[in-house]
Formats: sequence, C-alpha cells, structure tokens
Amino acid sequence: MIRLEAVSVTYPGQASPTLRDVDVSVAEGELCLVVGPTGAGKSTLLRAVSGLVPHFTGGTVHGRVVVDGRDTRDHRPRDLADVVGVVQQDPARGFVTETVEEELAYAMEQLGLPSDAMRARMEEVLDLLGLVTLRHRALRDLSGGEQQRVAIGAVLTAHPRVLVLDEPTSALDPAAADDVLAALTRLVHDHGMTVLLAEHRLERVVQYADRVLAVGPDGSVAEGAAGELVVRVAGGPPLVELAALAGWDPVPLSVRDARRRVAPLRARLAASEPPLPHVPRAATLLSAHDVHVRYPGTHAVRGVGLELAAGQVTAVMGRNGAGKSSLLWAVAGAAPRAAGTVLVAGRREAPAPADPAVLDPREARRRVALVPQDPGDLLYLGSVAAELAASDAQADAAPGTTAALFAGFAGAVPAAAHPRDLSEGQRLGLALAVQLAAGPPVLVLDEPTRGLDYAAKRVLARLLAEHARAGGSVLLSSHDVEFVAQCADRVVVLADGSVVSDAPAREVLVASPTFAPQVAKVLHPLPLLTVDEVRDALAVTG
Repeated sequence: MIRLEAVSVTYPGQASPTLRDVDVSVAEGELCLVVGPTGAGKSTLLRAVSGLVPHFTGGTVHGRVVVDGRDTRDHRPRDLADVVGVVQQDPARGFVTETVEEELAYAMEQLGLPSDAMRARMEEVLDLLGLVTLRHRALRDLSGGEQQRVAIGAVLTAHPRVLVLDEPTSALDPAAADDVLAALTRLVHDHGMTVLLAEHRLERVVQYADRVLAVGPDGSVAEGAAGELVVRVAGGPPLVELAALAGWDPVPLSVRDARRRVAPLRARLAASEPPLPHVPRAATLLSAHDVHVRYPGTHAVRGVGLELAAGQVTAVMGRNGAGKSSLLWAVAGAAPRAAGTVLVAGRREAPAPADPAVLDPREARRRVALVPQDPGDLLYLGSVAAELAASDAQADAAPGTTAALFAGFAGAVPAAAHPRDLSEGQRLGLALAVQLAAGPPVLVLDEPTRGLDYAAKRVLARLLAEHARAGGSVLLSSHDVEFVAQCADRVVVLADGSVVSDAPAREVLVASPTFAPQVAKVLHPLPLLTVDEVRDALAVTG
C-alpha cells in the first residue's frame, strides 16, 4: 500500500538531509507505528507519504514514494485526497469550518458524496469517536482533546484507504486515547485500513502496532517488529525499562503481559518499606478562591479553590473538557474570570500579594508565567537570537540570561534558526526560557509534554524540580500520566469544572484505574509509580 524507495529529503538551507536513503514498505491493513527522538524526521516521513513533502513544504526529494500505486512526484496532495487522510499535530490549524458537524461534512462535500451517504457516515463517526454530544458545538469552544477527535473524525468520514496521523493522542486524556486507538484498531482489523501513526507516548500505542518504523537521529529508518525496535528507543516506555530491570525477555508490550510475569518481582518489592509521600511545608505563593470561568453556553470552571506552596509541583488532571486549561489561564491572569479571586505573592521589591489579571504585564510576568499548549504562541521574532535578546530586555535581565536557561533545556541550537523550524522540544525550551528569565516564583504550564520524547521529558522534569527546590511553585495540566508520576508532588483532578480530588500524587495515581502509570498498574497494589522507585526499593531489599 505504501512504498518508499531510496527516499532522501533535504529542506532548503539544510546541509544534511532530514530523511536519508529510506527504503521501507507498509502493507495494506497494517497499523504501522513511527518512532524516534524529537526532531528526528517522523513528521517529514508522514508528510512524504501524504505528498505534502515537497509540494507544500518545499525541499528536495530523491527517490520515490508510491501510495496505492500513485507516485507522489506526479500526484499532489489533492490528487491523493480520496486515498490518504491526514491528521496533523495541531488539528485546530487545519479546521476550515465553524462547527463540529460542518467540519465532519466538509471532506465529503469536496468529494461530491450524496446527502444520504454523508448523513450515514457522519453518524457512524460521531458514535465511533464519542462526538455525539459535541455535534452542534463551535470548534473554537472545544478543548484541545475534543478538537483532536473532531480532526480524526473529519478525515474518517471520507473513508480513506490510508490514514496518516501525527501524535494523535497527545492532547487526549487516557480514556479518550484508549477509545481512539481502539477505533483505529477496529478500522485496521475489520475494514483493512492502513494506518501510519507517529507517537511519542509509546506506552499508549505500541501494543496495537503490527510493525514499527524507527527514525534515527541521522535520518535513517529501520523497520521491524515492535518488540525488537521499541527497546532501542532512547529511554523507552516504562514497561521496557521495568523489563530491563527485572530481566524479562522478551519485553512485554502491554500491562496485561507484564502482570503475568510480575509475581516474583512483586514479592521482592513487598518486603521493602513503601516510599513516603513528599508533603512540602512552605509559604503559599498563589491563592485562588471560588474561581469561575464561563464561555458562551459553557460553565468551564465552577467555584474552584487552589493554593500553591513554595517547593511544590502540582498537576491538574481530568478528562478532555474538564476545565483544566481554563483554570490555568484564569489563575495566571491570562484569561478573564467570571468570578473569584486570585492573589500571587511578589518578590522582595514588591512583596504584597496581588491579582495578576490587574497588574501591568511586565509586573505580572515577574510573579506568574504561563507557557501555553502551543509554545510558539509566545515566539514572534525571526530568529532564536532575536527571541533571546528580546526576552532579556523585557525581563530587565542581564544579557545572556535567557540563553543560559535555553541551553540548559535544549543544548546547542543555531542562533540564526527560526523558532518555527525548531523541534517541539526546542520550541518548548525556548518559550520556557523566555518566561523564566523574569524570575517568576510561580510557573504555569498547559500540557507541556506534547511532542516530547522520553529524554526531553526527563530534562523538563528536572528543570521543574529545580524551580521548585529554588523556592518556586509549578502548576501544570497534563494527560501524560507517566510524566505526572515522575515529577508531581500533588494531583488535583477536575471533572465538569469542579475539583473531585486534591491529594498527594501517589495517593491519587495509585488508586485511579484511569490515571495510574504503567508501573503502578503492573505492581498493584504496591504504591510504586516509576521505574526509579522500583530500582530504589530493590536496592533496599538487596
């Protein structure tokens, strides 16, 4: 169904190709997972299959890409529209209509389908992806995860033979991600659809994959069975790390497979003392009381109270549409509140608590900084060097302050590079450095791990821990349960705009069938969340 023959892709201005001598094929009716580190070229591989490379992105392509017998050199993306459906990383940028129903109907209208067929397909997709209650909603009022499901549905209504998805579960809560992946699996198994899917959260998807394409840092691509190639991914999902620690061979790819082999390991761990929860006792840096956020037709946040202490990392979790982003933006003073109060402590020169929503933007940034879901929203200049210099000036910081923070996250990045040409991890690091340059005690991050590989998440977790240890406080929203288990001291769970749980992270995550990380599921009922905790417990037991 898909064939890449000696394909190399080089973008304008690049000295070396992003993809190098790729020679792989994907058979009809396969779910093929594309893996690799951030910035390796996974998105380029997907765009080559859909014809976006080079027809829209530019660059030079050597070799041949054939999809269902059509050579992408001779067929532009519009010529492949009846065969290939594409869901990009940021679905909102691809929307062309105003409401959910209109977006689902758009592709069918372009293909000239009769109205009866359009209606039947729309109802099928609404049920398949759990969109029935959203059918009349405006797209701009949906959460990121709800938009993701609509984007997938808009592609499925055209009944493509090949489905190409770039990070399709990155904005979805665990339950919604499971539903979407189950739907894709049914399409593969029951209808013979070919799915090419790039994803960083391998713990979610690897068990569904028939084969894996592993993109290396040098642009080469290896293909093979999931059990063989996932082990090579830097860091790897928790099950792979746990298997290495326990000496399991072959590596289990699902929690169920791991639980069948875990009894001896669990018996050893049961002899160790469970880790005590970390409960910081420190000054309150941010206090929010009775916060309400309303949009037309939606009461997004309903009377939420929240206090953030110095030295603490707090994660806000909940299903898509629960009100997480609305709460974070309201607390940071970046979006209007319908009611409620928010006070953020100041620094030595202005210690009195104040509402960030009414402060001068420069002073508000000195107290609380927000990194949005798309870090690119904070970046507006033509080069990394210009962003770094402007950040120092706006923060009244010494020259080089932002650059040092950026290097700590992203390493060496060409100063002349345009921010839009950076990888997801590099773009997040740049936005994070820009916000931290002013030295705010409170750092707020909305879904910060989208597009990050395991190595980048470890670096981000370290930076957040350092900010907390230095006397700051971190508030983040995330669907990434593995990241939350790794970095959070406390978890607040929202449902329908209200707090349903607020407790130490271990207490919330171990008890939750939805938000428990892989290690907790495998070792249940032991209160262990991460492979590092298992390693430490084994060291105690000898």
